[in-house]
Amino acid sequence: MTISRGAHALAAAALLLAAVSACAGDEADPPAGERPSTTDSVSTPATSEATPTTDSEAAAADASALVRSFYAVRDELRTDPTVKLTTLRSVAIGGELSAQRSLFTREREQGLHQTGRTRIAELTVEGVVLDNSDPDGGRVPTVQVDVCYDVLGVDILDSNGRSVVSDDRPDTGWIRYLVSNYNFEANPSGSWRVASSQNLERPPCDPA
Repeated sequence: MTISRGAHALAAAALLLAAVSACAGDEADPPAGERPSTTDSVSTPATSEATPTTDSEAAAADASALVRSFYAVRDELRTDPTVKLTTLRSVAIGGELSAQRSLFTREREQGLHQTGRTRIAELTVEGVVLDNSDPDGGRVPTVQVDVCYDVLGVDILDSNGRSVVSDDRPDTGWIRYLVSNYNFEANPSGSWRVASSQNLERPPCDPA
């Protein structure tokens, strides 16, 4: 896992996220966003097993773990239609929560379900901003995490067991996540949630 010096770009993206989420987000959840802090991002050890030595490294590790849980929850919801959609609240918030809930509601109404599991081929922390100066206004600690996912072993089937996946679906793809913590003061490690996601145009990575 690495942290680049992308704090200013992350802050700009998160401010845009705050404006979008304020209009489209779930009413029960706050919008996501923050502004740049005066503290530069720092490099972290290459392996996720290394013990974090700074607040930024700890935030990066916690946000990375949350993104992995986000994928696990999505796989669970797709493979087992009896799992309640409220499970999404453990990994997503605001506009991302609303979008994911709408997606899975629609897929379940169509009788779709998943076989196989999504793998994370690459995960990189691109920026950390720990400004918690205005949680009510969406100015909260946020981590930018870029993921290359691998769906080589994943299929989506209809109610008759037929695949609905296009033959030209790529096996891997990149997504950028902004992961925010709206309860940072009380729970700096356990309250991270995916607040937004964006597909990235990047060369494919190697499957996991």
